[in-house]
Amino acid sequence: MAFADTFKALSDPVRREILILLRSGKMSAGDIAEHFDMTNATVSYHLSQLEKADLVFKSKYKNYIFYELNTSIFEEIMMWFSQFKSMDE
Repeated sequence: MAFADTFKALSDPVRREILILLRSGKMSAGDIAEHFDMTNATVSYHLSQLEKADLVFKSKYKNYIFYELNTSIFEEIMMWFSQFKSMDE
């Protein structure tokens, strides 16, 4: 995992909102796009950035593309952050 790609992807509020939507489970690109007032191409760009950062998985079923969280990346981030926790706790 490249932390630079991860943090760059997380720096955008739209991408963070997409990740929050995906907490409830797998969603199609169209379902995700319905939550935003932007073009499908723009939503697709944000999804590709999340995929590039390994924050989401993409799978195909028939004519649909579904996205879901890659929880292992979030676990790695949390482990990395935990090293800054005070040793006195």
